[in-house]
Amino acid sequence: MTAKKTSAISGKVHLKWVRSAICAPVKQKLVIKGLGFTRLNQVIERPDTNAIRGMVAKVPHLVEFVE
Repeated sequence: MTAKKTSAISGKVHLKWVRSAICAPVKQKLVIKGLGFTRLNQVIERPDTNAIRGMVAKVPHLVEFVE
């Protein structure tokens, strides 16, 4: 049996918070907070993992990918 190699970071993703979460449900507000956003129009860098992409998929109307 061979051990599966997993790289610690397979890349980085730049995310930008583009729309306020004031009228969003509490679960979506918690996703924004969990991603690490603290203010609107903030750009953050996160590792490109399935967990981060899943969180972004829950709030696609509030967050966008930046290149």
